Amino acid sequence: MKIQVLGPLSAEVNGGSIVPTAGKPRQILALLALYPGRVMPVPTLMEEVWGTDLPQSALTTLQTYILQLRRRLGTAMGPGDPGGAKEVLATRHGGYLLQIPPESVDVHEYDRLVADGQSAFEDGDDERAAAKLAQALALWQGPALVDVRVGPILEIETMRLEESRLVTVERRIDVDLRLGRHTELLAELTELIARHRQHEGLHSQAMVALYRSGRQATALDVYRRLRMRLIEDLGVEPSPQLQRLHQAMLTVDPALDVAAGPRRGSTFDLYAA
Repeated sequence: MKIQVLGPLSAEVNGGSIVPTAGKPRQILALLALYPGRVMPVPTLMEEVWGTDLPQSALTTLQTYILQLRRRLGTAMGPGDPGGAKEVLATRHGGYLLQIPPESVDVHEYDRLVADGQSAFEDGDDERAAAKLAQALALWQGPALVDVRVGPILEIETMRLEESRLVTVERRIDVDLRLGRHTELLAELTELIARHRQHEGLHSQAMVALYRSGRQATALDVYRRLRMRLIEDLGVEPSPQLQRLHQAMLTVDPALDVAAGPRRGSTFDLYAA
């Protein structure tokens, strides 16, 4: 079985899709897929599908959804594996689980690659860090579970995944900046700061990439527009480290040069106290 949750939900067995068209069975499959090999309690599954307002038939209906998923699974597995669907989508005391290896689900491969990239980052192995983080991000095919209706449980999971994706993007850009790839990053950073209009870390990266590309005035304008936005929307000034980064650009601080930059720090922390 191969399952993808980093984008549209996809689940294939022997090349055949087992993803149901109905919304609620899709939710159940998605939630089980996020925790392969772990029992998902019945109350958790019901909360995901119906929230706190459970219909009287919730348990029976949930069992029907599980049966539907098993039928799709059994069809994809074929007649040569009788009983296999019940072994893969198994019933346990108080819940259900997908008995598949974690590596069958793309999010677990993503987590492994991010961990490898983070380890290389901390060791100062920039080339390996950049490669591993780029591989992790390449697994994403769109927003997590973009075609699945999410209830309270999946909403938390998708928020967690999207936050992890953004942090990984930041870390990969940090590494690319340390490798002197500032010019190549300009288009990506322009899009990112347009989408994340109050994100100081991304704005600091855009400022450094522009500054190192010989566009000091544009880098300073990025700071000016962010400062105005923070004051108008939140009534706050930029953080002290971003203010110090701005001042360093005004004074052409040599520490901003690629060769002088710290080997293990993030761009945002160039001028942390």
